Amino acid sequence: MSAPKPQSVKVLSRELILGVGGGISAYKSCELLRRLQDRGYVVSVIPTRNSLNFVGKATWEALSGRPVQDELWNSVHKVPHVNMAKKAAAIVIAPATADLIARIAHGRADDMLTNVVIASDCPIIIVPAMHTEMWLSPATISNVATLRQRGFVVIQPEEGKLTSGDVGLGRYPDIQVIISELETTLDRKATLLGKRVLISAGGTREKIDPVRYVGNNSSGKQGIALAEVAALLGAQTTLILANRRDVELEGIDVVHVESAADVMIEMNSRFDDSDIVVMAAAIADARPEKVSTSKIDTANFQTISLIENPDIIATLALRKTKQFLVGFAAQTGDGGVEKAIGKMKDKNLDLIFMNDVSDGKIFGEDYTQGTLIHSNGERHEFSPSSKVTLAENILQIAANKLG
Repeated sequence: MSAPKPQSVKVLSRELILGVGGGISAYKSCELLRRLQDRGYVVSVIPTRNSLNFVGKATWEALSGRPVQDELWNSVHKVPHVNMAKKAAAIVIAPATADLIARIAHGRADDMLTNVVIASDCPIIIVPAMHTEMWLSPATISNVATLRQRGFVVIQPEEGKLTSGDVGLGRYPDIQVIISELETTLDRKATLLGKRVLISAGGTREKIDPVRYVGNNSSGKQGIALAEVAALLGAQTTLILANRRDVELEGIDVVHVESAADVMIEMNSRFDDSDIVVMAAAIADARPEKVSTSKIDTANFQTISLIENPDIIATLALRKTKQFLVGFAAQTGDGGVEKAIGKMKDKNLDLIFMNDVSDGKIFGEDYTQGTLIHSNGERHEFSPSSKVTLAENILQIAANKLG
């Protein structure tokens, strides 16, 4: 009997919406956008019509790498305001003018940004920036109180130089303050900022002829989850992905490969510069000794002579200096943990995850189960859990180890 699946599978979203109000400090949100991208977020910018007087649409598209949704009546059949609201992990509105705060507080939905806000149930962070007199206006004070009461996060503006030579309360906050508030709200910290993470994923295919191959059932989902989590932790992330041409991950360097030899070449060339290396790919143990350039007739397709593929993680481990190495061991039947421990020791790994794939479990699923084993002997059991949850655990352990 197969193990029960988790009742709910954790979904990871790197999607952020950056709303931009019509204030002179809109230019500061260009830097905010860049720093959010550094932390692995993929950002869609929604500027108000008035904000385009300060920073144009072309600038936002160039910086975000995405089309800008500035008009409510574009692509109406796709209902963009609802779809964007559903995908977003959070909405950050910076700068938020007195007028924009008032419209949101009163439930107005008269442009693209306010429609997305009212359609959303994700955390929303408001970053006010305006003259002191406008910030201290009884109307603005009341509107901010209303938003906070409804669960919006409203960051206190800073005191300092404003436009026209004025000095006072109402200045656009320091970007790190905004990012810190976002990380606290989402309970995400960029613990791998400045680190390089190298991950392999998917199942390799070893050609027999132009039609046939030796392969396995790996979907690559665990490695993809690891790559997305690594990016959200701030790492510069490379994913060597076998036989999943349908997958592209924004903000992550995805290298598409086919065979064990391809994986070896790509991992080998990047290993020395990496801080964390995770071998989540299911590498075929052997490959055909000879590959036919034309399809082998069925009548002649009797036997295949195989030769062993190189042990990629063991080969890389011989060059290990600073790297934190993580392996996976798919096992069936009894003794899986013991086999995984032996594999970890033989290959000089820091961490290994043993999952029981008996009866086809785990492959192609959004959940996993098994035992996470440390080189120091510690073990953590995972009952059916999201592959995202496992990825978070693995990378946090690596981050702690790297300090």
